[in-house]
Amino acid sequence: MLVTLAALGGFWLRRPAERPALGLFTSLPILWNEAPDMGGMIDDKAPPHWSKAALAADYRVVPLDTLLTPGTLRLLLMAQPRPLSPQENVALDGWVRGGGRLLLFADPMATRDSVFAPGDRRRPQDVALLSPILARWGLDLTFDDSQPAGLRESARSAIPVNLPGALVLRAGNSTCEVKRAGLVAECPIGAGFALIVADSAVFDSSVADADQDRVLRALARRAFMD
Repeated sequence: MLVTLAALGGFWLRRPAERPALGLFTSLPILWNEAPDMGGMIDDKAPPHWSKAALAADYRVVPLDTLLTPGTLRLLLMAQPRPLSPQENVALDGWVRGGGRLLLFADPMATRDSVFAPGDRRRPQDVALLSPILARWGLDLTFDDSQPAGLRESARSAIPVNLPGALVLRAGNSTCEVKRAGLVAECPIGAGFALIVADSAVFDSSVADADQDRVLRALARRAFMD
């Protein structure tokens, strides 16, 4: 199973030790630098990704390299994660249904630059391969390959996007509501909740951006507040 966390009320007023724990499961270089070796990854001279500070302002961030780790987390952010194993799909579904709250960025065509070439296992995930868990929740992630590239604000939304996907409801029962022209799905699932965004361009820049900071923190509040 995954893990279960503390509730969120008034988190922005809390001291660091009181901030709710937030599991972070990502292939993106958010907590560590993108580098070919461990020394480069933890090099304090390199500026950290802006989202690291944005998340740390409101949460106690707990890095996860598997979704099978036991613990007591109740909040989870997945940003362009690696493909999940069958056991992780089952664990994630059970965790959300048991009361977990998830913010998931699933991008069918990631546009963030990488120091690693395509095919290098150290490269962040280019294509979100999450069909099993999305289908379980009644969703498909689609992609329009005729759309123009370039960072922009999405239609009906202030969320920055670049070659975004679109979430669509599958035939049959789904508790999800698709919004913002398919960019976002809000899914009450059992006793839990998942907010899914079909793009990860908000993380493309490593440099602080006030608008991106505001968007990320607003999405986190929507996903994690009961």
